[in-house]
Amino acid sequence: MKNLLRQLRQLDNKSYKGYKSIQGHYKFEEYDLYIDYVQGDPFATPSKIRVVIPDSKRPIRAKWLTTSMRKTAVEDAFARAVGKETGKQAFSVKGSGKSGMIFFDRPGQEVLERTALQISPKMITVCISVGLPANGRRINAREAEKLFATEIPALIKNSVFNITDKEIEAAMKLADQQEAIRHEMNQQNWIAFIANGSLLPRESGIRNTPLKHAVPFQSPKASEVCIIIPHQEQPLKGMAVKKGITLIVGGGYHGKSTLLKAIERGVYDHTKGDGREYVLTDPDAVKIRAEDGRQVTAVNISPFINNLPNAQDTTSFSTENASGSTSQAANVMEALEAGATTLLIDEDTSATNFMIRDYRMHQLVSREKEPITPFIDRIKQLSDHLGVSAILVMGGSGDYFSAADSVIMMDEYVPYDVTERARAILEEHPIQRQVVAQSDFNAVTNRIFQPQSLKLEKASRMKIQAKGLHQIIMGKTPINFDFTEQLIDLSQTRMIAEMIHYMARTNALKHKTLKEVLDGIENQLNDSGLASFTVFKSEHPGDLARPRRHEIAAVLNRMRTAIVKQK
Repeated sequence: MKNLLRQLRQLDNKSYKGYKSIQGHYKFEEYDLYIDYVQGDPFATPSKIRVVIPDSKRPIRAKWLTTSMRKTAVEDAFARAVGKETGKQAFSVKGSGKSGMIFFDRPGQEVLERTALQISPKMITVCISVGLPANGRRINAREAEKLFATEIPALIKNSVFNITDKEIEAAMKLADQQEAIRHEMNQQNWIAFIANGSLLPRESGIRNTPLKHAVPFQSPKASEVCIIIPHQEQPLKGMAVKKGITLIVGGGYHGKSTLLKAIERGVYDHTKGDGREYVLTDPDAVKIRAEDGRQVTAVNISPFINNLPNAQDTTSFSTENASGSTSQAANVMEALEAGATTLLIDEDTSATNFMIRDYRMHQLVSREKEPITPFIDRIKQLSDHLGVSAILVMGGSGDYFSAADSVIMMDEYVPYDVTERARAILEEHPIQRQVVAQSDFNAVTNRIFQPQSLKLEKASRMKIQAKGLHQIIMGKTPINFDFTEQLIDLSQTRMIAEMIHYMARTNALKHKTLKEVLDGIENQLNDSGLASFTVFKSEHPGDLARPRRHEIAAVLNRMRTAIVKQK
């Protein structure tokens, strides 16, 4: 530490680029400091540093790391402590540009595996970014000393050294409970579980915290189950959604979409106090919607769309500007290709002609003139032949009653099981529309993305960068995925960008189907971690969080540079 402070004093008032000389490893009393990257300008991307705390200074309990879920939960708890302290500290370091600013990848409501804070049996590593102080474009050594000798030590002391083992173990126990629920779901063939007392409504469309005074969830008696979970004497009660086809119905503004949104986010675990801690969903559930204008490349949409007027081949369909129905058909088929086992659909974001054709429209427009086979005519085959479940919000068409295994009605945010009532209505008022006899659902077509799809070159360098939650700039080409609704954290987008860079560097796409590529990515994540995809594996890896295979596939599928062959 003394060497670092001495170096800083010698650099005072020199050109900002002089900061490059402080890169390296420094020993402080409670931790080791690694300065991995130094910014070239006070207005540029901040410098990257790592604070490494040995277990001799902050003891690490062996039980915290016995499972991957425990490890992620414990890392998340420490990261929340660091993030909270970063957010509330009034940093006193002054200067131009980003001088004295401290950045940390603070977790949101979901618990994700991250690179921002990593724990091993021997150490805790905190990755932060700092703006090195400057006056204009000259080094401000006095403020830099304050940053390294006062502000960063205070941040670590008030977070990593301040959080108690009791707080850490509360997060660990919640992870155990969530893992137990997922195990029970798997054993009982449930695709979702919503515990009684859960708070599903969010504060607003842009705030993911629970709405104050929200109506707590209470399962209908017909759907209520009990689960024995660890660290709790009383069984946990709630609503189980079984495999098959489930409809969520009800009037407008009564909570249909709110319930589906909670189920959609249940593919991730949530932190204590979120209200959805015990709302859990099949991890391979994928939200499906219409997406006008998206790129589609060599997707077999023939199970839903055939005989287009221009004789375009729908077994290998490509377009730069998909319609609502063709985009939704492509989204279904791409989800199946990536391994989705549950589809989540809200009629509000669906193409009407993709979802349903009623009796009168059948009479007016003959089958020979309609290229679209609506989803209602395929949904039973998806369930019965492929084992793919579906949860649908459906407030406008009772025709889906004929396909549903269960029907849940939301009334003022309270769910009721109305399955028997829906069947009685169906018996009293039989469906008039003609259900077209369908051939067996075509096998999902596997595709191979050619290596030249990844066009990262810009000014003779490979360059790719996340530009917000729903855009990546690959070389000179933007990849837009605005309606990939289960991508929930910017750090996941940064991770996908790193993965694309890795695939380009290592030629990882060559001769592999998309499914094989996704399997390889998941295996590498499990075996070697997120940082294994980055260029500088042993240094500050950047602010990254683990995405699901489905969101990785969604980004690749929306590349306008994609060159794809079917296997």
